[in-house]
Amino acid sequence: MLLASCIMNQRRTTVGATNGALATLEAEANRRGVSLATILREALEEKASSLRAARRPRIGIARSRDGRSAAEVTGEPIAEEPV
Repeated sequence: MLLASCIMNQRRTTVGATNGALATLEAEANRRGVSLATILREALEEKASSLRAARRPRIGIARSRDGRSAAEVTGEPIAEEPV
């Protein structure tokens, strides 16, 4: 049942990549004995985690001059981890 729940939280997509990048990832997959899809999922998760961390609001001890919070000043939404 765990496998079914993991599959339901995934979405298929098409990714374009250079032959060199794919060759590197395929070699890593072969070295580790896993599929290319596993390597790609790991890379996507790592990048998504990095993006979420970079957009996380910083908590400071100083007060802004105009009283606005960092979230109000930032024009871009904070990326949330999917539920």
